[in-house]
Amino acid sequence: MRSPAWMWDELLLACALVVENGWRELREGDRRVDELSDLLRSLPLHGDTARGIPKFRSTGSVSRKTTDLATNHPAYPGKATRCGRLDREMIARFTADPDIMLKAARAIEAGIGSGELVQIPEQPDEVAEDGATALEGRLLARWTLARERDPQLRRRKIDRARRIGQPLQCEVCDFHFGRFYGDLGEDYIEVHHVLPLHASGPRETKLEELALLCSNCHRMCHRSHAGESWRTPAMLRAKMTDYGALSRPRYTDDAC
Repeated sequence: MRSPAWMWDELLLACALVVENGWRELREGDRRVDELSDLLRSLPLHGDTARGIPKFRSTGSVSRKTTDLATNHPAYPGKATRCGRLDREMIARFTADPDIMLKAARAIEAGIGSGELVQIPEQPDEVAEDGATALEGRLLARWTLARERDPQLRRRKIDRARRIGQPLQCEVCDFHFGRFYGDLGEDYIEVHHVLPLHASGPRETKLEELALLCSNCHRMCHRSHAGESWRTPAMLRAKMTDYGALSRPRYTDDAC
């Protein structure tokens, strides 16, 4: 069996290694290549079948991938090796914003090292509807979505909102499930991390870092679009204001 194609999360970790090495390739025998090979084989992306392939993310394949990434950088003076579209996109992302990309790589490493990422099942929304992967990759998207669906975290945020008199309505568009759906929607609201894991890093969540959102605005905060893979509630509200959506007539309470 042939090894599966490299996914975004794997390329993210490989390119981080190349960047930290001064945009130079890493050869077999380098301890960092050995460590990355072991890490890639442990990622919960390809299932048990891939890990049964002897050469799956071997030190040789990892070294060759660092060569592809290094030699296709715009500043590389020699002849570039062949690489794919995803490789070139990863190089462009690291060239444009290395700090964010390195933080994303460190977050994945922390999640695997702690064992948390291995335990989280696949989430329905970890891949965009067009099949593309968000900037932070599937694993960090999976981790973020799993955290936001934690019923204890949601309950703590809602209890805090009640104590301070904050209405249980969307902080972006002011939608209130109870006013629209009656008893069915009473006390329902979704919880969203203001900053995704690739920006904040994995750490204990403070309630001040969570926002109450309706389902639509929650989806729009996570949606990959026009080069953006996430946006804060404040950014989404500003976008809606620019578009004029917040100034349009709202549905009445008895609308259907």
